[in-house]
This record gives sequence, C-alpha cells and structure tokens, in this order.
Amino acid sequence: MFGVDSSELAVVAILALIFIGPKELPNALRTVGYWVGRVRGMARHFTSGIENMIREAELEEMEKRWKEENERIMRLHPADAHYPEPGQPDDMPPVTEPEPADELPIEQRPLP
Repeated sequence: MFGVDSSELAVVAILALIFIGPKELPNALRTVGYWVGRVRGMARHFTSGIENMIREAELEEMEKRWKEENERIMRLHPADAHYPEPGQPDDMPPVTEPEPADELPIEQRPLP
C-alpha cells in the first residue's frame, strides 16, 4: 500500500519493541489499529460521497437529454395534429390507373 518492504517493517517492529517496550507494545498496537481503522472508514465514507455526487451528476445529464429528446418529438408530432383513430383506415386519395406504356402486349413481344 505505501511501498513498505518486509525488511523495513521488521526494522520498525524492532525499534517499536526497543522504544515502547514489550509491556506497552500490545496496547500501542491496539491504539494504532484503532486509528488506522478510523482513517480507512473516513476514506471509504469520502469515496462513497464522491461516487454519489458523480452518479447524481450523470442522472441530471440523462434527464436533460431525455427532456430535450422529448421536446424534439413533441415538436415533430404535436398533440393537436389530426391523427386517424387506431384501427381505422387512413383517408387516402383514390389510386389512379397507371398511364399505358408504349409496350407491346406480352403475346406480341419477341423472345429473347
């Protein structure tokens, strides 16, 4: 985590044993463990707060894009436009007959 090698950790342990003493060492390690746990808890709380802020910002951006897309769709298809009732045929103009082409009837066409 901090780049502490096992030999460096052994030196720190020996120095702690010399300066603190074998009698007070368990109590000192318990205190160090308590404070390390508290610092980790605070870091975890801080990290989760930052992640929540990022998530909320992403949600706001998604809501903004959804609102813009909804407005675009409403402009293309206004509510007061005349739409046929579902299941009813559309009012279509009558189909005109195609104009006759200058082609020969099938019987009179030459074979390929």
